[in-house]
Amino acid sequence: MADSRPGSYCGRVGEQRRNGYGRYVYPNSFFQYEGEWKQGKKHGRGKLLFKDGSYYEGEFADGEITGNGFRYWTSTGNTYSGQFLVGEIHGHGVIQYADGGKYEGEFSYGVREGHGLLTDKDGQMYQGCFHKNKKNGGGKMLFKNGDEFEGDWILDQRQGHGVLHCADGTVYEGQWRNDTFNGQGCLIHCSGVIYDGQWLNGCPIGQAKKIVILGPEFIDTVPRSAHTFQVQLQNEEGEVSESESGRLLEISAGLRNAQFPSCSTSSYKLIEQTGRQPVRSSFGFEYISYPLMADAFGSQKPQAALPTVGKSGFTLPELPVPPNGGVEPESRSKPLGGAGDALSNQVATENEIRHLLHFQRAEQGKAIFRNVTLGPFLVDPQPATQSDELPEEGGKKPGVKGPAEKMTASQEVLGDNRSGVAVEGWKSEATPPGEYVIMVHEVTSPPFLGQHLPPAFKILRVMPE
Repeated sequence: MADSRPGSYCGRVGEQRRNGYGRYVYPNSFFQYEGEWKQGKKHGRGKLLFKDGSYYEGEFADGEITGNGFRYWTSTGNTYSGQFLVGEIHGHGVIQYADGGKYEGEFSYGVREGHGLLTDKDGQMYQGCFHKNKKNGGGKMLFKNGDEFEGDWILDQRQGHGVLHCADGTVYEGQWRNDTFNGQGCLIHCSGVIYDGQWLNGCPIGQAKKIVILGPEFIDTVPRSAHTFQVQLQNEEGEVSESESGRLLEISAGLRNAQFPSCSTSSYKLIEQTGRQPVRSSFGFEYISYPLMADAFGSQKPQAALPTVGKSGFTLPELPVPPNGGVEPESRSKPLGGAGDALSNQVATENEIRHLLHFQRAEQGKAIFRNVTLGPFLVDPQPATQSDELPEEGGKKPGVKGPAEKMTASQEVLGDNRSGVAVEGWKSEATPPGEYVIMVHEVTSPPFLGQHLPPAFKILRVMPE
C-alpha cells in the first residue's frame, strides 16, 4: 500500500535518488506527484495534484511542467489542454471556460498572445490577433445579433479601418475609433440610403436634418398647369447634404378643409368615405388629401380616380413603390395606351407614371418632382346620356348601365375619355380655385438611423382661368 504521509516517497530509486516511476507526497502536504522521475526530479509523464482538487497531467522536464499537458482549476472550473513552459501556459492550446466560452490559439506565459479563435459565453466569435489577452490587430468578429465585423482592433475595441456587415443588410466601411464610426466612412443602409462622408462618435457629420422645397412659399397657378418642384435635403447649417443619397421622398397635395365648393356636398362626403381625415399643416389650417396627376400622357387626357390614402393622410399611388423609387427600366419603354392595348395595360402604365411622379430617391441631397399637376375634382353624380357613351362593337349605343353591365375595376379607374367619368356614376371637372398644400415627406423604410426627416410644405394658389 502506498505511503501517504507528508514527505514520503514510494517508488523506484537509483543512485539514492528517485528514478523511474514513483509517488511522492510533499512535506507541506499541498502537492503530491505520481509519475516518472529522473535523478530526483519529475521528468517524463506524470500527474501533479493540488490540495484544493486542481491538477496537472502531462509532461515534465527537469522538475518543471514543460511540454504538452492538461490543467484543471477547481476555483474557476476552467480547463486547458496544450503546451506549457516552466509551469506556464505557453505556445498553442485550447482553454475551455466554465461559463461556456472557449479559446483556441497562441499563448505567451499564461495570456492570449498571437493568433487565435475566441468564443464567448453568448456564442460571439472572434478570430484574429491578440495581445495581453485582448483583441489587438487584425481580426474578424461575429456578434450574437448576427452582425459581422472585419478590421483593426486595439485593446478589445475597433480602431482603425474596418467593414461592418449588419444582420439587416446595412454595411459600413471606413474608419473606427473607440469601437464606433469615427472619421471617413461609407454606410449603405438597408433602406437604400447611402451616406459617404465624415462621422463623429457614430453620427454622420453632414447628415440631412430637414427637407426644403425651393422657390417662394406661395406659388400662383391656374387649373391643369404642371409644375416642377426642386427639393433639397439640408443639414443644420442649411447646406445641402451632398454626402447623402437614397432617401425615398413622396410628394402629395391637400385642399383646405373649408374650401370645398358649396355645390359639391356629395363630393365632400365621397372624399370622407375614402378614409381621409383633416390634417393640420404648418400654415395653421387643416386640409384634406387631394390627388396629384402626371402630365405625361400626350394626347390622352388623364382621368381622375379615387386615390389610396396612407397613414399620413396624404394620397398614395395604387401600386407598391419599386425598390429604386421609380418605375423599372423595362416599364419606361411601354407605350402609353396605344389603340391595341388592353385596359389593364393602360392602368399599369398610368400607375407606373404616377410612381415616377410621386416618389423620388434623393441623389447627393437633391430630388426633382417633374410635371406635378393637381387632379380634377369629383362632382355630384349625373345621369349619363347616350351621347356621352362610347358605342359598343357594331355601332350599338348602350343606355344607362344596369346591374349586369357594371363597369370593371379598370374601367372605373380609367373612365371614359369623352365623358370624363372617374368613378362609376361620378364625373370630374377642372381643379377648383383655392389654396392647396404641396407636401414633400420622407417614406424611407426602415427609417435611416431610426427617424424620418420632418416634411416640407408649399402653398399652391389656383387662380380662376
